Amino acid sequence: MPLIEVTDLRKRYGNRVAVDGVSFSVERGEIFGILGTNGAGKTTTVECIEGLRQADAGELSVLGLNPATDRAALTRRVGVQLQESRLPAKLRVREALELFASFYPDPADVDLLLERLDLRDHARSYFGKLSGGQKQRVSIALALVGNPELAILDELTTGLDPHARRDTWKLVEAVRDAGVTVLLVTHFMDEAERLCDRVAIFDAGRVVATGTPAELRATAGESTLDDAFVSLTRSAR
Repeated sequence: MPLIEVTDLRKRYGNRVAVDGVSFSVERGEIFGILGTNGAGKTTTVECIEGLRQADAGELSVLGLNPATDRAALTRRVGVQLQESRLPAKLRVREALELFASFYPDPADVDLLLERLDLRDHARSYFGKLSGGQKQRVSIALALVGNPELAILDELTTGLDPHARRDTWKLVEAVRDAGVTVLLVTHFMDEAERLCDRVAIFDAGRVVATGTPAELRATAGESTLDDAFVSLTRSAR
């Protein structure tokens, strides 16, 4: 049974259709990418999966639960890193992790998490004094502190320099290798190519193609995922 199953999901805001009949599934143990430009419907879809938004139509199953009606049970098993993490500037890194850990019945060991994410030397640092890459590490740590079965990472490398992006990619791979399924939302083709076992390409609120990066390149007859994305979205319009 898929860890996530989305069937004919629909969501509109007034007259604007944000998600128009989206369907895909995510298997346990994979890094699954949701790939698309800004406004393609990626974040709205993920917010419905998280239970932050109510879908207008369609069916959702996450870890066998309905996000709309079982959100409390779901939040104990899912870790979420949002597009932009905002913590008080004067909150120390360890304090933030200990605070979030207190929300869960069986949290991760904070010291081990600090070590795993290379934050041990910054445990007493104020969040506001961290670099962009360090803040992203804290954001990922907060998503993992509840010992989740599923981690949802939304645009986690936007605004990072190339070195910080690559370091973050290694962290995501380590998260998957530790047994956590990852749903990764991105608009970076190289990120999807590097990290994702499978990808769903979104365009104008719809899924226009799903498969491994290699399968998508072959389907489009292109040598790069970037070119395949352009070809597949253009042909769907």
